[in-house]
Amino acid sequence: MADDLCGMNGMESWAFGSDLRVVSAERVDDSWLVSAVGRGDQRCPDCAEHSKSRHSWHERRLQDLPVQGLQVALKLRLGRWRCRNRQCERTTFLERLPDTAAPVARRTRRVAELLRLLGHIAGGRPGKLLAARLAIPASDNTILRHLKRHAATRVAAPVRVAGIDDWSWRKGWAYGTVIVDLERREVVDVIAERSAETTADWFRKHPEVEIVCRDRCGVYSQGAREGAPQARQVADRFHLLQNLREAIEQQMTRVGRSAGRSLLSPTDSHGASGLDDDLQPSRRTRRDARHALFERVHALHAAGKTRRDITAATGVGRATVRLWLRSGRLADRTAMTPTARSPRCFKDYLSQRWDAGCTHGGHLLHEIRRLG
Repeated sequence: MADDLCGMNGMESWAFGSDLRVVSAERVDDSWLVSAVGRGDQRCPDCAEHSKSRHSWHERRLQDLPVQGLQVALKLRLGRWRCRNRQCERTTFLERLPDTAAPVARRTRRVAELLRLLGHIAGGRPGKLLAARLAIPASDNTILRHLKRHAATRVAAPVRVAGIDDWSWRKGWAYGTVIVDLERREVVDVIAERSAETTADWFRKHPEVEIVCRDRCGVYSQGAREGAPQARQVADRFHLLQNLREAIEQQMTRVGRSAGRSLLSPTDSHGASGLDDDLQPSRRTRRDARHALFERVHALHAAGKTRRDITAATGVGRATVRLWLRSGRLADRTAMTPTARSPRCFKDYLSQRWDAGCTHGGHLLHEIRRLG
């Protein structure tokens, strides 16, 4: 350990850019202080004219990457030069260090890049804790500023495959829209609202989009159809798997969890049309399965089983088991009060259209929408 610390005092052990010359390095308490002299760019940043007339010296301190778990401070002595170009408005300027740090920055470029990556991966406050553990302390606001500064300087590239989905400002209340370039796996834009109009406007500004990957939301379907009629709309992998899962669940509800057999009679499972009765087949099946579970819970309780045993045997939650045993009867679930837009208000019309041979759900939905 002592040999390593002694080795750090050698100037060749410090890897900085070519625009710096290390003068000394010393251990100060629990950190390293590295002194260096700048030999960077002596051209005026406004007129780009090279200067050899030194005005004064300027000291600058930068935060650099840690060494052996200790913080490193870089103390620089930079020259301030006179601009001899009479047509230039700048009289003096500080020499620049393009390989080491940006102008007016408090950290080297490699530290700023590391903080940006921490902010991108972990966020502000978690990134702050991780940066402190890595001996490059920075506030959460500083980490977010590095992240935003990088996003502002990013060059926009044409989007060929756009993925669009919603995100919640507040779940159940307000939603926005996020658009991602699926080929580069980068967020392209974030829209504050979720509507077909704003989606169509965004696609009109990006006519290069060839493929739109979206969920099953009709808002985005309409927006993409109006704003990018030339683009092909596809479903993403997540929603394809979600469709498969829901289809499997719908089929599995025809088998009761308690009885392990079909809860519908052959006539009900093959002859129900969904328009003759008040309940859809899937709802009727779930209701029958719920009744079967209720009866089995009471049968197990009558046989002397505890609530824990009943929960393990039936898969019903303990709170539900306790409620069913206390009430003694299975309460019917409260149905939603029908409104003017409920499909039940158009039951007669839908039955007539169904009997007439129109069994396409999309066509029927379009017709009842025109009816109000």
